[in-house]
Amino acid sequence: MRAALAAAHRAEWGVVFGTLVRLTGDWELAEDCAQDAFARALPAWERDGVPRSPGAWLVTAARRRAVDVLRRRTTERDKIAEAAALEEAYEPAPPGDERLRLIFTCCHPALPLEARVALTLRAVGGLTTREIARAFLVGEDTVSQRVLRAKRKIAAAGIPYRVPPPGARAERLGGVLAVLYLIFTEGYAPSDGSTTRDGLAEEAIRLARLVTAETSDEPEARGLLALLLLQHSRRAARLDADGGLVTLEHQDRSLWDRGLIAEGVALVGEWGSGSGGGPYALQAAIAAEHALAPDAAATDWAAITALYDRLLALRTNPVVALNRAVALGMRDGPQAQLDAVDALGTPKELAGHHALAAVRADALRRLGRTREAATAYEEARAAAPNRAIAEEYARRLRLTEPAPDEGNTAR
Repeated sequence: MRAALAAAHRAEWGVVFGTLVRLTGDWELAEDCAQDAFARALPAWERDGVPRSPGAWLVTAARRRAVDVLRRRTTERDKIAEAAALEEAYEPAPPGDERLRLIFTCCHPALPLEARVALTLRAVGGLTTREIARAFLVGEDTVSQRVLRAKRKIAAAGIPYRVPPPGARAERLGGVLAVLYLIFTEGYAPSDGSTTRDGLAEEAIRLARLVTAETSDEPEARGLLALLLLQHSRRAARLDADGGLVTLEHQDRSLWDRGLIAEGVALVGEWGSGSGGGPYALQAAIAAEHALAPDAAATDWAAITALYDRLLALRTNPVVALNRAVALGMRDGPQAQLDAVDALGTPKELAGHHALAAVRADALRRLGRTREAATAYEEARAAAPNRAIAEEYARRLRLTEPAPDEGNTAR
């Protein structure tokens, strides 16, 4: 029974909470009543069995609790009327509509980014404050304050609980996707340099599925989901038994999740060749090229370089330009890679970033300029955000060392 309730919580929390927000306009009341409904469900379901529609049962229980609270809260006439209206039959919205309203409201641009992330995970994902704090390695009080301030901002600014009108929806969708990508990235490659957090990455994928299901006509929503699936498909091969980083070319591809790859590639669909699509769609197409290559040597670097060219045509981005330099080097040789890196200079977005020095070092090593490569690897290692990446640069640094003299018999 607890397993059934846990499954219902994961699937229905956003619908129950969103319905109460829509009906009452009170985020605190909505959360309290949703929690109460789930608490009442366990003994009721143990007694009567799991209902045919757990979501409908939970919404009804939460709505009845809201009516009781509103009636007791005050004797003011308007509150009595509000409770009476809430008690009457209402037209339930489709679950997808509730989730979409909730996601767009939680990701409203008037809210600070960290508040959007915390509120989305709390309100839509149903994660507890403790779970969010653990995922982002911050204090529970910090998360609580972010969520509380976001709710107060929504109330004070009169942020509407709705999906934006057609003219504004595409623009606002970009903000929603950015929040989901940030959540995924914190799970896939945490900003504090710690090891991966698969649970957070998987929650981002679940939320991306919800958004994609309700915005199926938006290529960028499909593109983001495809990108997350394709990146996450490699999770089992990214670290060795000791927690060390395994770079893409050295990963055991038999460990890649072929189910996620198939789903991601299917989503890439018509823009797999780079025709059409925005930044997420194009990044997904790049990830698909890597995923479909049977081994590193078979990678189609010409196709990947062309996709990076399209990505840079959409917007100038030094990180994308650096990745393009790597693809160019694999297509045209190390000198082309070095020329592309040198042409970048040191943009502020990459100042002090380990990747800039590492990409330059790789090109120098392949050109046989080992002393310069060693210096660049040392720079990359010093700037590495965690031990696993630092050790990977140390491994590459050893490749620049001269082979020991065959006549040297020292032990």
